[in-house]
Amino acid sequence: MIRISKKALSLQSYSRVEHMDQEKFSLLSKIKYPDDLRKLSIDQLPQVCKELREDIIDEVAVNPGHFASSLGVVEITVALHYVFNTPEDRIVWDVGHQAYGHKILTGRRDSFCTNRKLHGIRPFPTPLESEYDTFACGHASNSISAALGMAVAAKKTGKEDRHTVAVIGDGAMSGGLAFEGLNNVSSTPNNMLIILNDNDMSIDRAVGGMEKYLLNLDTNETYNKLRFKASQWLHSKGYLNEDRKKGIIRLNNALKSALSHQQNIFEGMNIRYFGPFDGHDVKEVVRVLMQLKDMKGPKLLHLHTTKGKGYEPAEKSATIWHAPGKFDPETGERIIADTSNQPPKFQDVFGNTLLELAEKNQKIVGVTPAMPTGCSMNIMMKAMPDRVFDVGIAEGHAVTFSAGMAKDGLQPFCNIYSSFAQRAYDNIIHDMALLNLPVVLCLDRAGLVGEDGPTHHGAFDLAALRPIPHLTIASPMDEHELRNLMYSAQLPGQGSYVIRYPRGKGVLVDWKNEMEEIKTGTGRKLKDGDDVAVLTLGPIGNDVEKVIAEIETASALSIAHYDMRFLKPLDEALLEEIAKKFDRIITIEDGVRKGGFGSAILEWMSDHGYRPQITRMGIPDEFVEHGTVAQLREIIGLDNESIEIYKIGHFLEFVEVAVLDANAFYCFHNFPSSSLNVLDKSHDGNSNKL
Repeated sequence: MIRISKKALSLQSYSRVEHMDQEKFSLLSKIKYPDDLRKLSIDQLPQVCKELREDIIDEVAVNPGHFASSLGVVEITVALHYVFNTPEDRIVWDVGHQAYGHKILTGRRDSFCTNRKLHGIRPFPTPLESEYDTFACGHASNSISAALGMAVAAKKTGKEDRHTVAVIGDGAMSGGLAFEGLNNVSSTPNNMLIILNDNDMSIDRAVGGMEKYLLNLDTNETYNKLRFKASQWLHSKGYLNEDRKKGIIRLNNALKSALSHQQNIFEGMNIRYFGPFDGHDVKEVVRVLMQLKDMKGPKLLHLHTTKGKGYEPAEKSATIWHAPGKFDPETGERIIADTSNQPPKFQDVFGNTLLELAEKNQKIVGVTPAMPTGCSMNIMMKAMPDRVFDVGIAEGHAVTFSAGMAKDGLQPFCNIYSSFAQRAYDNIIHDMALLNLPVVLCLDRAGLVGEDGPTHHGAFDLAALRPIPHLTIASPMDEHELRNLMYSAQLPGQGSYVIRYPRGKGVLVDWKNEMEEIKTGTGRKLKDGDDVAVLTLGPIGNDVEKVIAEIETASALSIAHYDMRFLKPLDEALLEEIAKKFDRIITIEDGVRKGGFGSAILEWMSDHGYRPQITRMGIPDEFVEHGTVAQLREIIGLDNESIEIYKIGHFLEFVEVAVLDANAFYCFHNFPSSSLNVLDKSHDGNSNKL
């Protein structure tokens, strides 16, 4: 079933589709908002869950997204909106992979077919889209801290009847921020509820001590009921003030730890613990939530769930079905495009090359924060399990852990998605770069990543890392360059080394070259020219090659092209050559314009007394929305046509026409004014803006 087609249907056809929808989804079709859900009886909720799960399956089968996570929390989602008065009560989702059911129940069922599509509903919850989305989602482990802030705000602003709930998974619970939040929850007066969705599975299998702890943790339900009733009676008799309560809790926790031979970490932090319960028994979850709803003080409800629940293929292979792409909902067969005779993904080149290097260099170890499959480090993990470390959702720790190994003789390759590496910024500076330790930090998903949107675009890494001393920062133009840079980075004496590359495919089918050293800080001239020099960094240089060929075919321009390879250190000899020959330079990068590669070129030219006319092209000073990479590049003016039009317009002095055409394009597509940064490409140096 694809509801997006309704707009294109005749009234008769539309009516038929609507009737079919009501037949298949007899309850769900009547729920537009949670108020409608709360009109149902508790006995109707299992049917609602069944229909909601089927709806998610139908939609994600044709419009891919995060699948298994959302199936796993259907019952939790229904129970939360049934018990709590949303949106007045606050439900704070962690990460947001699991929020599809939430979106469908909160006014977005008819538009859910546009999920992750350009100008459609957003890939993760955000208050920018709905009042039911209480906080920004995308990166893990922030829900407890954000929810605590909301709980305190409710108390301080006279809204003490407002309930606040944080929903966090076992994988996200391994993140340091989650524990920082828990620590503050234990010491700050609040009545918030934390729901721990324990599915024993993050994107890759959850790892570490927290996983083992949650698997073993068990608290008797009868015990919790008796404890609650006793506390109520003591309080009603005036025997239980706050100080006595804390003392009793400490004594109680000590006795329970002695009897059970384990310490309940949550109750050790004065957070009441309840569970574990079956997270797929919606009536039971509702019952427990009703009991906990108005209980004073911080509480944690531990629910066991199954990722992919209700869809057998997803239950059996949750990692694959985290984001499976298109599939046949009846058979479970994934629709996988034929990629034979096509270039590989950069991540796969990384994974295979890392294993190849590790076979020759015994000092090489791999480190990943919960993404061995996503970054293809699982290739080395399978072959050398004792030399690859999945540290869980803990990017900062991943860097510092790598630095510790590097300090005492190992050669770590630490792979983190570019946007997630933002969380390790201090660790990169303080624990890696300060001592110039030989850590190779590989930033996957650099630049625009597409449908996951602004929380996942790797837009800021170049600008953020460039000021840090000791760092070598490189970006390969193709697969051969990636392999050569990885080889070069692990050679003795290289120090702290950063390699960034994008999501998706490269350009070379024959990608497995004989690796050779690339001297640090050396670029290369790909094509000579006389009129203008184009300087690129990274894979966007492949598109620029095509654009240059088209421009020179259609005009008399002679364009030189330089692949700079390194943002830091810059190839000063090459820049000297460029500065002496050209008074017109264009820089192009798949990163933010402010402070990035183009800015580095500007600074070098200014510092060395050169005043060429420089045009910088890159990601604008905006959070770029979601959509395909091609669509987003068109919006921000980094697609091939935009580059070509702009260059021709500039150098043939048809600027006014180009700007008018661009304005017409944006008006036609109804883009917000904030997206018009493509028109604000300035000539830095001694010239004016276009």
